[in-house]
Amino acid sequence: MSDYAELHCASNFSFLRGASHPEELVERALALEYAALAITDECSFAGSVRAHLALAELRADDAAARDFRLVHGTEIQLSDGPRLVLLAQTRAGYGNLSQLVTLARRQAPKGGYRLTRADIEAHPQWLADTLALLIPTTRKSGSDPDSAGSRQPKHPRSSTSASEKSGSDPNFLGWVQALWPQRCWVAVALLRGPDDAAHLARCEALARAHGVPLLACGDVHMHSRARKRLQDVLTAVRLKLPLAQAGRQLLPNAEHYLRPRYRLERIYPPELLAQTLAVAQRCTFSLDELRYEYPEELCPAGRTPLEQLRELSWRGARDRYPHGIPERVSRLLEHELALIAELNYEAYFLTVYDLVRFARERGILCQGRGSAANSVVCFCLGVTSVDPDRIDVLFERFVSRERNEAPDIDVDFEHERREEVLQYLFERYGRERAGMTAAVITYRPRSAIRDIGKALSLS
Repeated sequence: MSDYAELHCASNFSFLRGASHPEELVERALALEYAALAITDECSFAGSVRAHLALAELRADDAAARDFRLVHGTEIQLSDGPRLVLLAQTRAGYGNLSQLVTLARRQAPKGGYRLTRADIEAHPQWLADTLALLIPTTRKSGSDPDSAGSRQPKHPRSSTSASEKSGSDPNFLGWVQALWPQRCWVAVALLRGPDDAAHLARCEALARAHGVPLLACGDVHMHSRARKRLQDVLTAVRLKLPLAQAGRQLLPNAEHYLRPRYRLERIYPPELLAQTLAVAQRCTFSLDELRYEYPEELCPAGRTPLEQLRELSWRGARDRYPHGIPERVSRLLEHELALIAELNYEAYFLTVYDLVRFARERGILCQGRGSAANSVVCFCLGVTSVDPDRIDVLFERFVSRERNEAPDIDVDFEHERREEVLQYLFERYGRERAGMTAAVITYRPRSAIRDIGKALSLS
């Protein structure tokens, strides 16, 4: 059988579209002996982390998993253009796509996104080290309800109106080609529809006219075709319609799943399958390459973060112990500073200290808690209030060589003035370099039963 890499796949982090967890998609792709899988959630990288962690766990026990490639990308429906799948080739490419996603999200109400051709043209630097797959909209309206040209209505969390969409214009391939020269493809999804042959012929003509290669893709929404009924219910919930009234807005069949390679071999010309491998091989980025990058404003010019942290810690120790620093505290402080320097965490401590300093100067109540209470450095910086001279502290419960991850310092700020701290962050570091972390909201039984009941027309 021909090798294959699936390059267009939405997980359930494409909310109310994808019907499978990222972990399920990775496990199924490995079971089918795919060469690679791209997680391409809509205007998001949310599913990538769980897919990455699942693959790392599988690699520990499965030799075949070590050769499997996980590709990271995102699907974007332009407000005035086509639907694109953008893939990160390198660490820089991942950062560039993250910039585009951030811009799109910031230009729309909460939960939605909006990105135009002008936005992309205005930031050509964000296209470096990325690949583009054009999702053609040459199918007849209604034959592929989840394609860009016929999704009616659009995902409620998107801010694209039907009047803005014109992605069916074949001239958009020339536009994509100009922005991603030698780095773009026409993605062909053959999903056992009545016009598959005609769709393939139109895609071939379009690609031939522009000298752009074709590749196969599955527009995957689920890891197994058994999830079709769940995907239908999710669609009805998304559209806020009873399932019985969703009609042609549902996927027409169960083909949007990770299909066995022997089936793909019967559907696609071999050269389209081969192109998927060529694209996957160009995408070398792994989430393992990501590291924390802290602001340079944390210490004065000409001083290293370690020097700044050491000075602040010893100054704080003298303030904490005005009658003399106990020998035990001095010994623990030096031990902690040495380990922090070894693991390059000094900038992290300075970041937290900066927030606590601001709050205390403004009279905003704040207190560090959790395992940070085991740190003499945190006590001397004023982050926590647990005196190491009064109790036994074990810094290795907080920071250790074996964990290989930054420590977790929780700081509570008084609720009524927390917004002042947030605004300080934005003002000090700039809105382009500061953001809120996102909590993963999952369906709970009560809300899930309510929404599914509505979709199934139950009282």
